[in-house]
Amino acid sequence: MPLYRDEAVVLRTAKLGEADRIITMLTQRHGKIRAVAKGVRKIKSRFGARLEPFMRVDVLIATGRSLDVVSQADSIAAYAAPISADYDAYVAAGVIVETADKLVSAEHERTDAQYQLLIGALNALAKHAHRADKIGDSYVMRALALAGWLPRLSACVVCGEPVGVPAYVSVAAGGVMCASDRTPDAHRVELTVLRQFAALVRGDWTVLDAGELLPETRRLVEEWSEYYMERPIRSLRLLH
Repeated sequence: MPLYRDEAVVLRTAKLGEADRIITMLTQRHGKIRAVAKGVRKIKSRFGARLEPFMRVDVLIATGRSLDVVSQADSIAAYAAPISADYDAYVAAGVIVETADKLVSAEHERTDAQYQLLIGALNALAKHAHRADKIGDSYVMRALALAGWLPRLSACVVCGEPVGVPAYVSVAAGGVMCASDRTPDAHRVELTVLRQFAALVRGDWTVLDAGELLPETRRLVEEWSEYYMERPIRSLRLLH
């Protein structure tokens, strides 16, 4: 069988048979892949602990007929240990890998920017660089922006004029609206919410580290992600 090597982050695992697992990974050069890790659930498995969610690994993969097969796995960064030791970080990491898994639907399609964003978020969680919930929310919004769903927050999506007070947001329309052009689905938001929401999209930690995220900001993240991904991020409800 042809072999290929890549760097990957483990997104999730599923049991297969008595001793195997199907490992879903986002890789640096081959996009999302699913591969069988044979015997990985055995106590004496040579690479079982390296193929757990949140691990960043160097993998050697053998191409199979239906599923590829993991031939070798070496640890690059053991994000799982420090993340799993902190409940908030663990919940946020669950949000991150679930979002990555759902956003990257096609297999074997290279997604460089999404991969770099993923390892950056997990690294920040493992190092406790910022509040875990803020890292999770910011990752969701930045990943969605990379996928093409960048919210327009500086000007009305209808007339193009700068939005003042009061300001409204329509998730379906893709951003903010002024009072004159708002549609029935748009709801009024405070400027502080818009500033926080924009900071999440930009990854602006000067703003995000300055105070608590408002509940309205978090709800907007949930609404935005559920609308554009066409399904809820289950882990996000735990984070919030």
